[in-house]
Amino acid sequence: MKEIKEAASYLQLKGISAPLAGIILGTGLGGMVKEIEIITEISYSDIPHFPVSTVESHSGKLIYGTLHGKKVLAMQGRFHYYEGYSLAQVTFPVRVMHHLGIKYLLISNAAGTVNEKFRKGSLMLLNDHINLLPDNPLRGKNLNELGPRFPDMSQPYSLELNKKLEKIAAQNNITLHQGVYAVVSGPNLETRAEYRFMQRIGADAVGMSTVPECIVANHMNLPCCAISVLTDECYPETLKPVDIAEIIAVANETEKQLTLIYSLLIKEL
Repeated sequence: MKEIKEAASYLQLKGISAPLAGIILGTGLGGMVKEIEIITEISYSDIPHFPVSTVESHSGKLIYGTLHGKKVLAMQGRFHYYEGYSLAQVTFPVRVMHHLGIKYLLISNAAGTVNEKFRKGSLMLLNDHINLLPDNPLRGKNLNELGPRFPDMSQPYSLELNKKLEKIAAQNNITLHQGVYAVVSGPNLETRAEYRFMQRIGADAVGMSTVPECIVANHMNLPCCAISVLTDECYPETLKPVDIAEIIAVANETEKQLTLIYSLLIKEL
């Protein structure tokens, strides 16, 4: 709590006050920042106790500004378990944003689809997830002032926000699948057998993020939603080698739709 408060106090001194929503921008999805009227931007390395993003496609800045007249905090770049951080460190920024007053958390990620009805270059709204990480951000002593020891996860992604997102996508003729996201530790991509396993356990897409942030949001009773940009087709019987540069290129192309959906959601909140 001391570290959370110190980081939040630093950001308040930088002029950050009462943001409505926090936005986490995933791999290749930093372009949404262009839609924000920026008031201030702060490098992660300047914020007390913040980890520093080590992934090339994550720029590592906290952006504070307005979108449709609403104050928002956007993480341009996130942290991953595979970078060597604990999941408590990975989710530390969500704790800080909540302490600063956000009422909603909007998450994005790049993921591979294992559902053969879905195609790369489309979007998937998360309605549930499967946690295959070897750690949990709530492991260790519980901070009762943040949330309960055993938080409920029967509806990890807000039904209210998901309904709004479905409606916005339909109104703008954007394909928005719904599905289950499985998280793995990475950083390697998966084998044919692993993708086959994902299909059998009920996953529609697989990635390396999002679930820790969702768990922490639920712990704090913070409504959250998440959208995956499906960047590659991970069908085990027709699997081909994939290049990370190609994944980022697909994310960059598809993020226009994601940006529009999230921007209109914030307008409605």
